[in-house]
Amino acid sequence: MNEIASQGQLRMSYVRWALFTVPMVIFLGFLSGKVSDSGYGNRWFAALQKPDFMPPAWVFPVAWSIIYLLLGLAIAIILHARGARLRGVAIALFLVQLVANYCWTPLFFRAHMVPEAFWLILFIFALSALTAWVFARIRLFAAVLLLPYLGWLIFAAMLTQSIDQLNPDASRLVVPALKTRI
Repeated sequence: MNEIASQGQLRMSYVRWALFTVPMVIFLGFLSGKVSDSGYGNRWFAALQKPDFMPPAWVFPVAWSIIYLLLGLAIAIILHARGARLRGVAIALFLVQLVANYCWTPLFFRAHMVPEAFWLILFIFALSALTAWVFARIRLFAAVLLLPYLGWLIFAAMLTQSIDQLNPDASRLVVPALKTRI
């Protein structure tokens, strides 16, 4: 017996990472949305003109739940790849793009900064594409798990840009929640 760890032990190590990362990524995404009063229930968002290709309200929580699940699984694969070259870089890139992702919701829904949200989503896409490229150099499957996220970011950028074009005075439509005084 000259193995350091059995296949079962290695598999359980990944499962332990995933049991931490998946709920954490989903919870923080949910928290970002809740704190920002995101979605169709937001009266500022409800007052905006929306593009024709805007999906119904139920699509967003379903899409983000699936995306956050995939992101949690992808980072668990990378965390599990101990000793892999570029692992530290991959983890750092993932965390930076994830924090930027969580910042998008308050920027758009709470601060009503639509043009800035558009530029932020382009930054998130670029960083996520770089993250996927580094993930692929460590574990190809981890990068494949990021592909739906990259596709959704493109769609979200198109939505954000369209909303900005349809609502040039969006920031003044309703007083942003960040500026409300009690």
